[in-house]
Amino acid sequence: MPRVRRRESIHLELSLTDTLALARSKLDLEGDDHRLEGRLPGFEQASLEATGSDGEGGTNLVLEAESEVHVPFFQWFFAPIFAFEMRRHLRHAVAILHAAATGADPPEPLRESPVTPPAAFTDSQVALIATVCLAGAMAAFASALFGQNADSIAKTYNISDAGLSQALAVTRGGVLLALVAAALADRLGRRRVLIGTLVVIAAANAVSALAPTIVTFTIAQTVVRAAVNAAVVVGGIAVVEEAPESARAYAVAMLALASGAGFALAVILLPTAGFSPESWRLAFGFSALTILLVPIIARNLTETTRFTSLTRRTEQRGSLREVARGAYGGRFVLLALVAFLTNVFSAPSAQLTNRYLADVRGFSSSGIAVLRGVTNGVPGLFGILLGGRLAETRGRRPVASIGLLIATLLSAMFFLTSGVTLWIASTLMIIAAASTTLAVGTMDAELFPTEARGTSNAMLIVTGVAGSVVGLLVAGWLSAPLGGLGNAIAICGVAPLLAAVFLLPRLPESGGRALDDVSPSEI
Repeated sequence: MPRVRRRESIHLELSLTDTLALARSKLDLEGDDHRLEGRLPGFEQASLEATGSDGEGGTNLVLEAESEVHVPFFQWFFAPIFAFEMRRHLRHAVAILHAAATGADPPEPLRESPVTPPAAFTDSQVALIATVCLAGAMAAFASALFGQNADSIAKTYNISDAGLSQALAVTRGGVLLALVAAALADRLGRRRVLIGTLVVIAAANAVSALAPTIVTFTIAQTVVRAAVNAAVVVGGIAVVEEAPESARAYAVAMLALASGAGFALAVILLPTAGFSPESWRLAFGFSALTILLVPIIARNLTETTRFTSLTRRTEQRGSLREVARGAYGGRFVLLALVAFLTNVFSAPSAQLTNRYLADVRGFSSSGIAVLRGVTNGVPGLFGILLGGRLAETRGRRPVASIGLLIATLLSAMFFLTSGVTLWIASTLMIIAAASTTLAVGTMDAELFPTEARGTSNAMLIVTGVAGSVVGLLVAGWLSAPLGGLGNAIAICGVAPLLAAVFLLPRLPESGGRALDDVSPSEI
């Protein structure tokens, strides 16, 4: 297993015995007369070893931290982070010892890093969540292709703005298939459903790559949309169920980061659409090839411990009654309305942005890729990390409500302005939107019991997709009367403002509470 090590040394004008006693006391270590062991203070993912030896005029103390955490598929991303954090905490430990030995004021506590886990994860938890993250990246890449290549696709099939909006709206009809698939996760398990959706996504995008007509293409993308929706829901449920109690939002943030990487890949491939009128098909063909990763995911993906425990206890699960009755009924109505209203705006703003930039603002495919990469890439990453940290420390409700309000206003500004303001609005909007999506997505999974978590989220898909259809159709129909896509999309922003002000503040706060206390089982 790959290891990450870091080392720091300090010389203290104390005897070896006193130095080790100081290390035991200040760093909470245990051991013999020369070697102490424990956990690295402030960074539970690493062990700490302190070794003392006599030196000139005192004691030489070597502090060595080591992390054996291995993150499947994403070790390349986390190893440098772990190395940096271990160095930071080692230097802080040295400063603590130096201050205690010299009588100086102790150093200020280190600020928590948004990229390191707020709680320790077991090896099995790391493996499951990392595997789900890879699946999430594959699904996000597949789902982004239609929207990113919308302009090229519309030109290939010779359809208007209204026709493109209608095709995008029709794909939302796959929600009925997604409803069934996500609900099955309460009966068949998270693992089986997630693997099945990945196979369907790859196969449907293979058909999309070869589709001779817009009808065939739209049918294939309807299937893609259904499978992606199910994968997103089931994947989110899996990471929430498997994560430590104080790190659920962090786990969802990691899934969001992986999904963002999948979306970014779709943006990176966007310039290929400019090679020829039909070259947009290459990106869909690449998505089809992700089926080669499915056997690897199947080998590494296990069932969540909460679902396994539920199946041992009862066969009664996946009932709609668990969603509709009691406290869960009120929660569902609020979340359903939030999903509907936010998607009235987010669907047209996400799916028609490239069309708007190309037709209204005169961007080329490469220009769109640069804009989306610069304003969505790093800012989106920052927004996810910020949202994950704030959702754990400040609560889900305020992050969701305030973030949605800010994101909607900035997004509307994006569609009503040009020049530098367009770039600034897009950058700030993606930060707020990423934080909002993370907070709301975490609540969607947290606010229902294990036996109905898949069913409830499947029903939320339906309401969200209904909002998407309304938003896409309204934006398409209003495009001509209002003088263009920009004005039509911006007017749809009224819907999420209502959700931010009147609905999200009424939801129960789930941050800082055990999952079984937030949504206890009723069977």
